[in-house]
Amino acid sequence: MKIIVPMAGRGSRLRPHSLTIPKPLIPVAGQPIVHRLVKDIAKVLKQPIEEIAFVLGDPAWFGDDVVSSLQDLAEGLGAKASIYRQDQPLGTGHAIMCAKPSLSGPAVIAYADTLIRAKFDLDPNADSVIWTKQVDNPEAYGVVKLNANEEIVELVEKPQDFVSNQAVIGIYYFKDVSVLKDKLQEVLEENVMNGGEYQINDGIKRMMADGNVFKTGTVDEWMDCGNKAITIETNGKMLGFLKADGEEQLVAPSVKLDNSKVIEPCFIGENVVLKNTTVGPYVSIGNNSFIENATIKNSLIQTHTIIKNANLDEAMIGNYVSFDGNFKAISIGDYAVLE
Repeated sequence: MKIIVPMAGRGSRLRPHSLTIPKPLIPVAGQPIVHRLVKDIAKVLKQPIEEIAFVLGDPAWFGDDVVSSLQDLAEGLGAKASIYRQDQPLGTGHAIMCAKPSLSGPAVIAYADTLIRAKFDLDPNADSVIWTKQVDNPEAYGVVKLNANEEIVELVEKPQDFVSNQAVIGIYYFKDVSVLKDKLQEVLEENVMNGGEYQINDGIKRMMADGNVFKTGTVDEWMDCGNKAITIETNGKMLGFLKADGEEQLVAPSVKLDNSKVIEPCFIGENVVLKNTTVGPYVSIGNNSFIENATIKNSLIQTHTIIKNANLDEAMIGNYVSFDGNFKAISIGDYAVLE
């Protein structure tokens, strides 16, 4: 099995946090988004992963440190890491085709701006599985249309009339991804574009027209990381899941508490100092941060940051920040100083 991860976008909706770090590498609940996504997919697949192909953007932005991080991720799952580049933002279909040498055999394609919780088995009778989430407002999403056999027969974008409540979340399984590759090659050669981009859906629709069987795999939770507010919400949800699972150590042994307390669930990294401070619930704090005279809940704070005299709720703070103030629902990017 292979996993293909297109992640070349700049994450403009998550600025300023994505100005210095590619969005898929921003930690949520203590791990980068893409790391959590790939690991959760591997759990669902329940089979060995032989290769993980990452499609990155400009090397000036997705540099050697990013490549090294992704290689470590793949190796930790016993897989080979393949690195490709998408030099122009020409859509989802174009991004996948940038990894053309890896497009063979069974594969999952997953876009690195979402997190999931799921337990299901891949349907052995399906040529492909499109992962979906039941939603209350399907008119706001791209949804699947099913026939009487529960097979996907159409993809409908933001339907005005009810089609189904199964929203497409951007994760796909192909029994042989080379079939999709051939159809996307046709899309590129015929210059079929939607919104000025080459889309994965145009390849999928051609597969459906040829009689390939598509089924749904419904996830229990679908958590977006598109902007500051939803990323904080996702951080809180993930902390709750991790606490319930009991599989990860969420508070590092090196954390120093000086007249302070932690209200779980929280993630607190290595060498963090809390002084006269209450943290939690639903707070993540990165390594080597110092927090004094503060109350913090429902917030996401990255590494090497100093916070003093703060009452924070729904805050997102980057790396190497110095903050001393009386604001509340804030969003501060890397290297900012507010004193």
